[in-house]
Amino acid sequence: MKRDAARRTSKTTKLGYNERHAKSGIAAPLPDIETFPNQYKGYEITIEIPEYTAICPKTNLPDFGTVTIHYMPDKACLELKSLKMYIHAYRDLGIFYENAVNRILRDVVKSCRPVWATVTGGFTARGGLSSKIEARYRCQ
Repeated sequence: MKRDAARRTSKTTKLGYNERHAKSGIAAPLPDIETFPNQYKGYEITIEIPEYTAICPKTNLPDFGTVTIHYMPDKACLELKSLKMYIHAYRDLGIFYENAVNRILRDVVKSCRPVWATVTGGFTARGGLSSKIEARYRCQ
């Protein structure tokens, strides 16, 4: 009975997921994404990153996927080398797909303040299921 009461209190699912898993990686320190001044207006940039890797915070198994960043720059563009270093920092980070995509969008927006941005993550199949997550930002 004590075990059942503790499980309900900590909100652990039947499969063993809990709030600690859900929040994993959201606030972890990562390298800054640098920018450079944009010289033009009204065009779009798409960056495809086919070597995304992170760690599942529940199973500690590696996750693989392709992350695509599509945005319209305003005053600044993302600098690709720093973006690469930022993405590679996920390799040792325990974070769910959904959190990673939303975190990447948040950090991209913080760095370059685009007119709009979309981050899409296409993750390789595990257990017969593949996932595609998309997060969007539009300047207000």
